[in-house]
Amino acid sequence: MYLPYQISHIRLDKNPARPALTVSGQGNYLVFWWKEVALGHLYVDPQENLPEDQYYRKLTKAIGAAVVFQAKQQPAGHTEWENWLHNRKFDEWTEWMGRVFSPATQSTIPASVPVSLIICTRNRPDDLRNCLDAIDRMVCQPGEIIVVDNARENDNTEKLIAAYANPRIRYCHEPSAGLSYARNTGVLNASQPVIAFTDDDVTVHPLWIFRIWETFRKSSASAITGLVIASELESETQLIFEKFWSFNRGYADILFDTDFLQKTLSIGPPVWDIGAGANMAFRKEIFDEVGLFDVRLGAGASGCSEDSEMWYRILLKGHSILYTPAPVVFHRHRQDFKSLYRQMYSYMRGFAAAALIQQEQHQEAGYRRHLFGVLPKYYCVQLFRGFPFYRSKFRTVGAEVRGIISGLVFYSKNRNRTSRLI
Repeated sequence: MYLPYQISHIRLDKNPARPALTVSGQGNYLVFWWKEVALGHLYVDPQENLPEDQYYRKLTKAIGAAVVFQAKQQPAGHTEWENWLHNRKFDEWTEWMGRVFSPATQSTIPASVPVSLIICTRNRPDDLRNCLDAIDRMVCQPGEIIVVDNARENDNTEKLIAAYANPRIRYCHEPSAGLSYARNTGVLNASQPVIAFTDDDVTVHPLWIFRIWETFRKSSASAITGLVIASELESETQLIFEKFWSFNRGYADILFDTDFLQKTLSIGPPVWDIGAGANMAFRKEIFDEVGLFDVRLGAGASGCSEDSEMWYRILLKGHSILYTPAPVVFHRHRQDFKSLYRQMYSYMRGFAAAALIQQEQHQEAGYRRHLFGVLPKYYCVQLFRGFPFYRSKFRTVGAEVRGIISGLVFYSKNRNRTSRLI
């Protein structure tokens, strides 16, 4: 029987002491913060005994990447922070952490920033309402919010937008079904120099849009992706997705540039590791150079990977993309196995199609080798390891394999179709 995980957000700047944990009837998923900066997370399994000494060892490991990264940005003095935590010397640790994270937590926050926020939606007004309510609570607002209603079946979304008093919200209808068509409509209607995307099943952090704008001010990157944290782990499918397919790319900055492209070219650059389309942003001018999203890809077409294929094109043009945990959103994963199987089928279908489209753009890339050499071996191992019960992550193997095969067929049928709008 699956026991749900309670998500607890732990503010270490307020109290670094070990929190009280529920030890029966559920697990614990702890997300650690220093003020508004996410530091790391920790799973505490149901019935797991976690003595205080062991808790602090795991805490140190969970937040280590974020603390070390931030400490490298300026002279931080004493570096015994791990020992201070282990020995519960909270005064010394708190004072040091305050100095280390001061640059990341003491920004002057304006009321609004010149960002176009695009939300693509299709027949999910309840999800969209929750998303817009969270956006309305942000302490810093985007210059405009563009809601793209994709291939609508009714006027519920348009009515919802009309009910909002926010003058920044604009409604657009895109009649052609497909996420890439919707994203492109948003880009073509955007008026601000930075374009941010999120999904209608996402809740944004109050500082999300400000952190996007701030990152572009400090970085020369042409695009950024941000941290995605699970909003709930109530079902087994949500836990499986978060543990094995998570959108979370960590708590320290990662720069993807031409060095990354060249080092991984022979194996097929894993651009899917760059981040998630639910939390990404671009300098508007980059679309003039690389074009818009490939309409063969994404939900409503191949199923996925319109975002990672765009990142690939940006890298091929010699630009950089920054993953940064500073802008945070919270995603609600699929709640039942039928939905998860459908999702994994779509993901791998889109992945396979995108890999071959990316191979076309650079013949030296190793995507064919990955698809026809690496993946068959990988899935043979997965099938063997999961036999005969196929629990946990092995439960989606069949859907993944079917998705890859379908993606190869999809690519074959659509390889000569017009790929994107200019």
